[in-house]
Parts: sequence; C-alpha cells; structure tokens
Amino acid sequence: MSVLMSAFAGLVEHLADLLQPLFHASAAAAAIVLFTALVRLLVHPLSRAAARGQRARAALQQRIAELREKHGKNQEALQKAVLELHAAEKVSPLSGCLPGLLQLPAFFVLYHLFSSATIGGHGNALLSHALLGAPLGGRWSDVLADGGFGSGGGLVYLALFAVVAAVATFNLRRARRTTAAAMAVAVTGEGDQQVPGVGAVTKVMPYLSYFTLVTVAVVPLAAALYVVTSTTWSAVERAVLYR
Repeated sequence: MSVLMSAFAGLVEHLADLLQPLFHASAAAAAIVLFTALVRLLVHPLSRAAARGQRARAALQQRIAELREKHGKNQEALQKAVLELHAAEKVSPLSGCLPGLLQLPAFFVLYHLFSSATIGGHGNALLSHALLGAPLGGRWSDVLADGGFGSGGGLVYLALFAVVAAVATFNLRRARRTTAAAMAVAVTGEGDQQVPGVGAVTKVMPYLSYFTLVTVAVVPLAAALYVVTSTTWSAVERAVLYR
C-alpha cells in the first residue's frame, strides 16, 4: 500500500510541477483536477458501453410487454422471465453502476494521500499545497475555524458547494424528464419491467447527487476537488451519451 501511495504522490507532484507555470500556487489543485479528468477518460469506454446497454434494454421493451401479457399477474414468473431475457441478450440491468465503482479506488487513494502525515516513511510534502489559502489536506471545518466564509478558503468551498448544487439540480431535472417519459410509455402498456430492486435504485439515484455536498464538506479538499470534478464530468457525459 505504501508503494502505491508513493507512486500516486509522485504522479500528483509531477503534474503539479508541469502546471506550475500556469497555476502557480494552485498547481497542485489543478493537478488533482487533471488527474480526475485522466481517470474519467480511462473509464469513458465503460460509460459508453453502459449507454449502449441502456439502449439495448430499451429495445427489449416490446418483448418484455409480451412477457407481461403472457404471465399476467404472476410477478415471480414475470421477473424470472425478464432476467432470463436480459441474460439471453447479454444485457446487464446494472451495467451503468460499473463506471462509478471503478472510480472509487482513485478517490480513496487521494483521500489517504491528503490525510496522511507521512508517505513511505517520509513527510508528506503534498500537505504543504493549498488552493486560495485552503490547505488541500484540510477540511471545511478547518477553513471555518481559521477564516470563516469570507476567507479565500471559505470562498473556495462556497464555489464547490455551488457547483455540486447546480449539478445535482441538473441531474434531478433530467431524471424527472426521463421518468415522466417512462411513465407515459408505461401507460400505453409498452413500459419496461424492472428487475427486482432496480426500480428503487433508479428513483433514489438522482437525489444522491445532493449528498455530495456532505462529502465535499467532510473529506480533505483534495478529495473534494476530485468528487466535484468527477460529478460534473458525469453530468455532462450522461447528457451527451443518453441524449
């Protein structure tokens, strides 16, 4: 684990050195944003595959409607038949979760990088970096204790909260439009039959973006930058891929 942490610390420091002429004292923060973008680029093929999977599931709606008519009120038989149909067509109802899961290791590495006083037995030089006075290893509570909302660090967090709230609202409105369209289709008898548990997850997912506000407030600023960048990327990516 220490070897991995040292490798990631070296990567962030190297990116910060490259960005120093452009971003000066905020180079490390810019490096984290760039690192996040690189992670998202690596995961993007899976996101595209998830979008294709959603279109494939939509193409199965007519066949699922036929299964609904065949099995009538026998929900157990219907759900089993739907699962078998997805398996036969090699369509996973949970494929959209994979891109998000694969990003978790990068988030946890950043979290530990900026929460550890030492890396590989040496002092953690990353903790000396800041963004407009807010230490990348500090948290919102530290900023409030040191300078309050009006300080440079306070303004950084206000900006992050504003971005998260805007992205969450965008996601919620988009999800409501999608749900309204799905309900309209369901009224005509052509709606999709949800795999057990997926319907509940689908309803809750749009609201999870607002919980990102809590994450940004309690994790180190470096990890918060990763979360905000990744969340914004996801919103734009989904708007493009699922249009």
